Amino acid sequence: MPELPEVQTTVSGLLRLTGCKIKKTLVYNRSLRWPIIKNIETCLENQTIINISRRAKYIIVQLDVFHLVIHLGMTGKFTFSEKNIPLKKHDHVEFFFEGTDEILRYNDPRRFGSIHLLKKQDSLDDFFLFKKLGPEPLSEEFNHEYLYNKAKSHKQSVKAFVMNSSVVVGVGNIYASEALFMSKILPSKAANQLSKKKMITLVDCIKKVLELAIEKGGSSINDYFNTNGQSGYFQIELSVYGRENLPCNICKTLIKKITIGQRSSFFCSVCQR
Repeated sequence: MPELPEVQTTVSGLLRLTGCKIKKTLVYNRSLRWPIIKNIETCLENQTIINISRRAKYIIVQLDVFHLVIHLGMTGKFTFSEKNIPLKKHDHVEFFFEGTDEILRYNDPRRFGSIHLLKKQDSLDDFFLFKKLGPEPLSEEFNHEYLYNKAKSHKQSVKAFVMNSSVVVGVGNIYASEALFMSKILPSKAANQLSKKKMITLVDCIKKVLELAIEKGGSSINDYFNTNGQSGYFQIELSVYGRENLPCNICKTLIKKITIGQRSSFFCSVCQR
């Protein structure tokens, strides 16, 4: 599933559309995780893209009188294409723009992504998918004091805790595993057992891992590609994720895998305590 760095990389790739006017939208399959509304083609016609941003793992396209809120699900991606290039299997939506023959296509094999249209006067904070979201991990609001106080009432594992979107958004499985390794914290350790000193380290490492992943263009785990059709390459930097039975880069102990919250968790039993 695309995580925060992959979504941010996608946003960066889409920003070149700022100022473009949507000439036409074609929907070939409305059956995504939530069905695409029937009149979206009419609503988007002649709408200018004012800005493109991100909230958690959602892409927000600000238009003249609407917001498009897009989630990539597990396999969704946007790619730019030329007019004469045929549609690919699982291309569900096409966006055409005035003054260019370039087309933006949304492809999603598993169709777990979603495209929502909101009126601009409606508060995004009240959108049903945004209401319970925690702070952005790269924001000043996400700091050790916040996380320490939040953890006091959480007996769950620290891995599940930081992956909880009501605690902090966008820290998915890959980056939670990497940040906990960098922090030298065992993923199964209870969140409320972490000291304030450990919380300082953990917050710092979460920010570092995400910033590095964004800089590197995301991960190529499974089938993530950016808007130019290029795969991310952060996977070359991974220390523990997906490295079960391979030697730890620091102590050479074999990396272990356990299941936490129905997700695979990778760690070094010597470096992480």
